[in-house]
Amino acid sequence: MDLNKKGEIFGSSVGIIPELMKLGTVKIFEKGDILFQEESMIQSIPIIIKGSVKVYQTDDEYREILLYYLTEGETCIMSLFGGLYNETSKVKAVASEKSEILMLPVYKAGALMKTHPDWIDYILSLYHQRFTELLDVVNAVAFKKLDERLHQLIKKKADFLGSNSVVITHEELANELGTARVVVSRLLKQMEKENLVELGRNRIMLL
Repeated sequence: MDLNKKGEIFGSSVGIIPELMKLGTVKIFEKGDILFQEESMIQSIPIIIKGSVKVYQTDDEYREILLYYLTEGETCIMSLFGGLYNETSKVKAVASEKSEILMLPVYKAGALMKTHPDWIDYILSLYHQRFTELLDVVNAVAFKKLDERLHQLIKKKADFLGSNSVVITHEELANELGTARVVVSRLLKQMEKENLVELGRNRIMLL
């Protein structure tokens, strides 16, 4: 494992990397694998080394809405603080692609806060980022129409991939937006008529 490369990901918190690698366990998750479920006890927090993870929340009717992505060098702040206070998870985390993830036991994450300022800087930086993203989700749900949210989600995925073409099903988009597949399909067809996207089999291209 190349710690220098991981140092680029962690930025100013590079000093904490050797300790994290010593205390945690690296695991491989395939696309679709669940890292943790809602209402489950949080034993370890994930730090993404390679790949990405989607973090959802589910309502009483089992509809899901995407809260944010975890990418290389990031961890799930909600699971960290939930674990530190012995709470069950309020979210579900699923690997969105084959991912290499460092699983750090919660009690060790808490102990690091007392001895490593770099770890606290890392956590606070990610907390600020996640808080901003969650505000964006609240703003979108409260004030934006579903077609705007759909277009914004596709653009976000395209930016993440560095490509105008996104490979995804209508069902997956519907789950991330917390709506029905037929609604997403209808909106995508309308967007295609407006020359905003070009639709293919499990593929959407931004125009």
